[in-house]
This record gives sequence, C-alpha cells and structure tokens, in this order.
Amino acid sequence: MKVVFLFRDSEGLASAIYDSLHPNPNSSLLQGPREESLELSLERYGIKDQKASAKVIHYVDQQVSLLLMETYEPPVLACAVNEVLSQITGEKSSSMPTLIVPFVLASSKFKWESKPLTTDESKASIYGIQIGPETDVTLAMAARTQKVPSSLQIHHEPSACLLHLVRVLKLPTFVLIGPIRGRPASDKALGEELEILYEMGELLASASGLCFLRDRVMWQPTTNTSKDSEEPWRALYG
Repeated sequence: MKVVFLFRDSEGLASAIYDSLHPNPNSSLLQGPREESLELSLERYGIKDQKASAKVIHYVDQQVSLLLMETYEPPVLACAVNEVLSQITGEKSSSMPTLIVPFVLASSKFKWESKPLTTDESKASIYGIQIGPETDVTLAMAARTQKVPSSLQIHHEPSACLLHLVRVLKLPTFVLIGPIRGRPASDKALGEELEILYEMGELLASASGLCFLRDRVMWQPTTNTSKDSEEPWRALYG
C-alpha cells in the first residue's frame, strides 16, 4: 500500500498535483476510486474547536491513496499530523504503508550550509530524502532523484513536523522536494515552476501506478514573496 501525502498550500501547488493524478485510461479497473473526507477529533490533545481534516481518494486496484491534508499552525499542526498518521498506520493491513511526500516550495525554505537549495538552470531538479525502512518504492524513487545534502535544514513547519513524526514512527517514507524560485512571476519563472510540477507529477505517477495528466494542472503562481508570508512565530526570532 502506498500513500501520497500532500499538504494544502495557499499557492494551490498541492491541489494541482492532487487533481492531476488519475488511473491509467488504458487499464481495466475492477473497482472505481473511493473518495472520503477525514474529520478526526483532536480532543485527546485538549483541542476542542478544531479537527484534523483531509480529503482522500483510494485507488484500490493500484493499492494507492492520495491524501490532501489541511494545514494548521503550531501547536495544532503536530497534533493534527499525528492523528492523520495514526489513521493511516491503524488500517488493518499485514504490512506498513509506504508514504510518498511531495513538497513544492520556494528554494529559500531549504537551506544547507547557510545556502538555499538551488535549482538546476538546465532542467527541473527534484531532490529526495529516504526515511525509515527501505521498500521497492523508496529505492526506485531514490534512483530517480538527487540526494539532498546531509546538512539540509527545512524552514517550513508542515514539512519539518511531518518528517519528525515519520522518523519517530519509523514509517517507510520518501520525501520529494521540488524547489522553485519563489519570486514574482515572469514567463521564464512560470515555465520553470511548471516544469518542476510536471517532473514531480511524473515521478509520483511512476511510483504510484497512476497516470499524470498535464492538462489537469490548473495553477497560477502568486507574487507574494514578502516576509509577511512566513510562519508568524519566526518573526519573534528573526
């Protein structure tokens, strides 16, 4: 079983990926996709006014699920992610699911040796992080992505929170990082960002057994690159 785990973002990048993955039109499906909405209580953490919410599509024949989770501010974020992961791993199954976690974010969110994780000028650059036990899926993804520097720091709360929790739970996980420039859109920048989305979609399709439909990628970049768009708590520390 494979789970593609996405966080909804204000730019609509995760939604674009979620909406563009579909069963291969040439495959003969025994069962159609099954959709559900998760609304998981957070009362055991003392949180009564919010729930952990996500949209899920199960492709039973491909043994893969797509999960698009809402984002939250800390400390609710950690509680919500933990609850969703508990739901995934709590399914009655003889084996642990493999998580595939794609992030398409401004390259400034990823730092190594005080430098941003840069993009390759000549092609779309997708980086990969292997976490937990190896599986056929994680090995295949590692062979098709660039290895991140060991000193990589992630300045994005949902990403950092999820990576911490999957390490604690020892879940087989492969993280895909597609760094984009995060600057006001120009024709060149827009083309580069779309190429990152396309490359990410193709990698996810190959790993999940689904088909990536480029014409379903409905996305336009935002031009808000000010510091006001960063996580509010970071303003306290600079």
